[in-house]
Amino acid sequence: MTSNQALQASKLSFNACKAGHTGSLDPIATGLLPLCFGEATKISQFLLDADKHYRTVFKLGETTSTYDSEGEIIERRPVSVSWGAVKRAVRRFEGEIEQIPPMYSAIKHGGKPLYKLARKGVDVDRKPRCITVYRINCLDFKDHLLDLEIHCSKGTYVRTLAHDLGQLLGCGAHIASLRRLAVGELLVEQATGLDELNAITTQSAREALLLPIDVALSSLPDVHLTPLAAHYLCRGQPVSVRHPHGPGWVRLYGEGARFLGMGQVLDDGRVAPRRLMAQSSRSD
Repeated sequence: MTSNQALQASKLSFNACKAGHTGSLDPIATGLLPLCFGEATKISQFLLDADKHYRTVFKLGETTSTYDSEGEIIERRPVSVSWGAVKRAVRRFEGEIEQIPPMYSAIKHGGKPLYKLARKGVDVDRKPRCITVYRINCLDFKDHLLDLEIHCSKGTYVRTLAHDLGQLLGCGAHIASLRRLAVGELLVEQATGLDELNAITTQSAREALLLPIDVALSSLPDVHLTPLAAHYLCRGQPVSVRHPHGPGWVRLYGEGARFLGMGQVLDDGRVAPRRLMAQSSRSD
């Protein structure tokens, strides 16, 4: 099942008019796929930009066309590296690094996704992208299978990490399995599977599974407005309100801790509205 198929199935279950996912999973990947319904689609970009956590297994000794187990094996090489050498090599991929996206990706070239060109045997130059790998935990190495946990920034291709590590070790590598554990503050343990969702027979019970919109934004600072300030802000005007934050994105709350949407602290300290929720709707 593709990420979009999962989205469409969930959209049907919730009878939602508007829905979107927050970053496709690779075809072989499992794990967390945050979905936004209704007004929550206004904050989907924040989840697209959020850091990610993965659990993955790299298979050393084989290089594939897609950098994962779905691709054609294009080279096999003996694996003669030690556990210590593997861990030292992994450390070289931590921090800010440049990464060349794989050909089998949704990045567009001349208006066409790269994976469509790759399927035709076309290879094009791709510009390196700057990403951040905050931490790679080496969990196990047995029978040429390297088990890892990875905490990284948006835009990181774990398949490329596998390929590049294999090249550094001189034996080649690809992803054997990949599971997304977290997106920003959202954890896979909070997720509901499609089978579980489809087994629920009442709409109210399904809606009870939805998380409030602001849960996905909990890493951002919050600003609580007086009724008067909220009145003017909801009409598009920047307002003066007490808060300790510097310029940047903030969560906005009105009377009764009602989530109003997203705003930005301006250079002069005022708070300007940016993405406000329709206040007649639910907050999830």
